[in-house]
Amino acid sequence: MADYTQEIRDYIELEKATLSKLDVNAINNAMNLIIDAYEGRRTIYIFGNGGSSATASHYQNDFNKGISEHVENKFRFQCLNDNMATVMAIANDIGFEEVFRFQLRNRLEPGDIVIAISGSGNSKNVLNAVEYARECGNKVIGMTGFSGGRLRELSDVSLHVPVMSMQTTEDIHMVFDHLIMSIFYKTLCGKEHLRK
Repeated sequence: MADYTQEIRDYIELEKATLSKLDVNAINNAMNLIIDAYEGRRTIYIFGNGGSSATASHYQNDFNKGISEHVENKFRFQCLNDNMATVMAIANDIGFEEVFRFQLRNRLEPGDIVIAISGSGNSKNVLNAVEYARECGNKVIGMTGFSGGRLRELSDVSLHVPVMSMQTTEDIHMVFDHLIMSIFYKTLCGKEHLRK
């Protein structure tokens, strides 16, 4: 039997070390943007490529069902990855670099916010959508890893994971989701933990 215990420990230690470096004030600022959008009944658009598209979909689930089941005012997350027919039509007919910007064009309203996820921070389709949102005056929360790339520079709030590992970056992007969700669940629903 192979012994992977040292590699397992190394992975866990990198996660712990990276978590300890996160900017708590940036997380707090992101939470305030999200709760302002929630209280204003605004839409929160979220998107990313590859594993980040699954992360974006998970956020939508956790807020639109997980918390919203227990409150009268519902979160309005919209994951731009989740309509595969629309994404593929845009990619085929217009270009993959437009799959997110096209969906935001002439739909963004004042007070809506954008959560853009890119491990490298340099995904062109993500950046196009972020640049459009900024042109419209909407706030952007950017989730990145590595150096943060261009997305980190363009974000009003940067949730940056300072590590040179895509796996750890994506893990911690999900930690942001569950951290924020659990705190809002407590403050909005008056309960300690979601049990379903």
